[in-house]
Amino acid sequence: MILLRWLFDLVYRATRTVDLPLLAALLALMAIGLAVIYSAADGSAHMVIARTAHYGLGLAAMWALSRMQPNQLRNWTPYIYAASIVPLLIVLVIGRGKHGNLWINLGVFYFQPSEVLKLSLPMMVAWYLNRRPLPPGLRVTLTAAVIIAVPTLLILKQPDFGTAMLVALSGAFVLYLAGLSWWWFGVAGAGVASVAPVAWFFLLRPYQKDRILTFLNPESDPLGAGWNIIQSKIAIGAGGFTGKGWMHGSQSHLNYLPEHTTDFVFAVLSEEFGWLGVVTVLGLYLFVIGRCLWIAVEARDGYSRMLAGALAMAFCVYVVVNGGMIAGLLPVVGVPMPLLSYGGTSAVSLLAGLGVVMAVKAHRPVYGR
Repeated sequence: MILLRWLFDLVYRATRTVDLPLLAALLALMAIGLAVIYSAADGSAHMVIARTAHYGLGLAAMWALSRMQPNQLRNWTPYIYAASIVPLLIVLVIGRGKHGNLWINLGVFYFQPSEVLKLSLPMMVAWYLNRRPLPPGLRVTLTAAVIIAVPTLLILKQPDFGTAMLVALSGAFVLYLAGLSWWWFGVAGAGVASVAPVAWFFLLRPYQKDRILTFLNPESDPLGAGWNIIQSKIAIGAGGFTGKGWMHGSQSHLNYLPEHTTDFVFAVLSEEFGWLGVVTVLGLYLFVIGRCLWIAVEARDGYSRMLAGALAMAFCVYVVVNGGMIAGLLPVVGVPMPLLSYGGTSAVSLLAGLGVVMAVKAHRPVYGR
């Protein structure tokens, strides 16, 4: 009896900062992710083991960050932000091509520095705004825009348009949660639209232009640029209501579907598990997003509220962009589906961000004293 009580106390102390409902949803998504990766990789045990290792590292980072006081994270934020900028400079010099972008080869695995900014950038913007009167004025907003622009431009140089867009949005969400007026976002949108022609002729690379043109009319080149989207749509439609069954998806197993373990893994799930599988996964995603937003609302200080809310909204954008991409509703920009698409840096950074959200909830009472 004493041993059981000791074990219970040990488990409680180790997990008291972890939000169990949120963890349960994440573990369910990971289990589904392992099943889909195993099928998409034609039963490759190596990929499943590697993916399990990614999840393990991510869960360890989540647990460690959940135990930190938000005020500690706030104090360390400028150093974390600066440290995450350095690899973006290094990758431009020694980075190697992987999936069309520049990554750092660490021998054991490839490290994608831009993924870290999905966490450190909103932390930095929240840290800066938390020290100023809200809603932010002109000078504060422009300074925050510079904080967002520096890593965004460095990521665009890799080039990685999809991750650059998500990183910039994560910072913009913090500004929105800080009470920035809607007309600021309207001005920013108008500015982007005004430079679009210049970007088209002078900044976008040929493959990026092909992606946009393919999005508008994938049937114009069905055996070339339009192949990815067309095959993805076929996979989604072939799944029907209940799907073809695990390991029985023809699009992926016959190599019709490209990047079926990374960008288009959700199409594999759609074909093998059908509408029921898609609704289940989307339901889990909705729960994760809703839980994070609830934690943000309940936060007792501005930094925690803005950061947790921005991370929840960014998570939502990942799901929407990847889902829209594989369904042909958005251009293909190389955005992974959270916890389903194969990729170590993405999984670890995502789970680390959710660990920060858990820290906000676990240490919430401190601000009520």
